[in-house]
Amino acid sequence: MRKKYIKVTEEAGKRFFSRPHTSPVVMLNLLKFRQVADYSSLPLLKPEKEISGKSAYRKYSNAVLPMLVKIGSEVIFSGSAKEFLIGPNEEEWDYVLLVKHQSVSEFLKFATNEQYLAIEGHRTAALDDSRLLPITES
Repeated sequence: MRKKYIKVTEEAGKRFFSRPHTSPVVMLNLLKFRQVADYSSLPLLKPEKEISGKSAYRKYSNAVLPMLVKIGSEVIFSGSAKEFLIGPNEEEWDYVLLVKHQSVSEFLKFATNEQYLAIEGHRTAALDDSRLLPITES
């Protein structure tokens, strides 16, 4: 069974946030949804009926989008995906997002905001696997 990634590790966070960043950052999100959202460790967010991972992610997105707009961030692309044309055969993704943040410090403020943290569990429940790649202009 291959390793899956849902949340940032402490080591990766330290490396990313310790580097000097002066330009906007675009976050490339590769997302694989669960068939059924897993709220087992999130009883306060659990819906009355079972929902799909895609539906749980929609709940997350609907709550997050106004927060992003408020801080000057924007979704610059979103779309469906499947397997790579060039890349590992064992990785297949359902959805791709590109989110542009004005700066790394704005992204950090967003990611640690209490309002965001209150709904972030929908993302966790929704995803079977993910990748988050920060991209800066060169």
